[in-house]
Amino acid sequence: MKQHQQPVILLIIDSLMHKPLEEALRQGHIPALRFFMEHGRYIQEVVSSFPTMSVTIDSTLLTGTYPDRHRVPGLLWYHEAEGRIVNYGNGKRELLKVGIKQTLMDSLYRLNNEHLSQEVKTIHEELALHETPSASVNGLVYRGSFLQQFSIPKLAVWFKLLPQELRTHGPFLFSFGSLARMYAGNRYRYLWQKGGFNDRFSARELKYLIQKQKLPFFTIAYFPENDHSVHRNGPMEVSGIEKADRQLREILDAYPSWEEAIRRAIWVVMGDSGQTFVGASRSLALIHLLPMLSRYRIAKLGQQVEKKDQLYVCVNERMAYIYALDERLPLTEIAAELQSDERIDIIAWKDGDVVQVRGGGKENTLLFRPQGPYQDAYRQTWTLDGDVSLLDIQTDEETIAYGDYPDVLARLYGALYSHSGRYLVITARPGCEFVGESSPNHRGGAAHGSLYKDDSLVPMIICGAADVPRYPRMVDIKEWILTLYKEQNT
Repeated sequence: MKQHQQPVILLIIDSLMHKPLEEALRQGHIPALRFFMEHGRYIQEVVSSFPTMSVTIDSTLLTGTYPDRHRVPGLLWYHEAEGRIVNYGNGKRELLKVGIKQTLMDSLYRLNNEHLSQEVKTIHEELALHETPSASVNGLVYRGSFLQQFSIPKLAVWFKLLPQELRTHGPFLFSFGSLARMYAGNRYRYLWQKGGFNDRFSARELKYLIQKQKLPFFTIAYFPENDHSVHRNGPMEVSGIEKADRQLREILDAYPSWEEAIRRAIWVVMGDSGQTFVGASRSLALIHLLPMLSRYRIAKLGQQVEKKDQLYVCVNERMAYIYALDERLPLTEIAAELQSDERIDIIAWKDGDVVQVRGGGKENTLLFRPQGPYQDAYRQTWTLDGDVSLLDIQTDEETIAYGDYPDVLARLYGALYSHSGRYLVITARPGCEFVGESSPNHRGGAAHGSLYKDDSLVPMIICGAADVPRYPRMVDIKEWILTLYKEQNT
């Protein structure tokens, strides 16, 4: 495999946002992030994917496509062909109902080897075509061109939760918590530290690659712990950023000096999605969907769908899919039921090649589809008919300007055409979160999932590269990284 003098190191700090990052800088407790910002370029607002849930965002980042092409609809979704819920790990109660074995296989294996579309290539696969190595550290989405072996704990085999041997397609260098690691330390120490899915493990793996001079051209490493702090304590929580910064210092210290670190590599530090405050009032902040749709027979989690079942509800925090299992049930009827609640923000569904949009507490409608007379800031063209204020869009004769919902037309379209079935996409207004049969909630803290700007905009720091992505969007990062590769090889 080819080696390169200036590798790209992409560090994802889960739920990193501009305002708490600013506050952490003011408090003076994040010297590594301050160093990157002072020696690089800071982009305050990068548009994430939708739903703003990690597996969908990661799939967009690695493939350079939205879900209508990469086919990973969210953390929780209904697989029509198999007649079951896919859950990549959304809360303990839902995990128990869906089944631990099924959830483990969905998240460890099926996500990358079956659900992520084979019609798109990841960055890892693109680089492998050029005989160029890459690495993934703790990424939930990691698909590459090399067979990798999971190291399955004996306890999981004994309880028949996982097979004794499980292989997956990953990049040349692959790390996945205690199940696949590069640093040959004590494997079992990580089993009791969230299975190695923590900031310290990610830093240890990356530091090992640096010290052993094994860094490939592209490495992506995830730092997950900030997400938990923000969910618990709200959007302005900074303790998770400070913890991540301590691990970034460990990584930078692997070089003779921090200045040498940014001379030897291109560094990118960014968030994956933001989070929006969820109110403390149980009656106001939590939108209980099952009572709202109680006139219909709703299929239960973990049970076989029956012919008489009419709906399936899949909650992704501040976003949800509502599936119409009964072919005789019009989506417009379900939408009308949901419109009565003003806490519901956007209600949308596909009708052939057209998307229909309504809003909670509103009577107007918007229809849109790709290609048409209006062009947005990303040179995407659209046909619009109806009340564009439902998506906070402003238009003149030829152009579209987005407001509270960045790149909303492409992102909403991507979710609605991401998988088969008849379903609605709904999002919650700021301060609110959906609750399903057993979904977790973050009352008094924060959550994501929706199209709203607070869920959707993340900061990015770039050190060592002259150029930036074509547009400040997650979907444009893959093309930019491949351009960096071509520039080093021409």
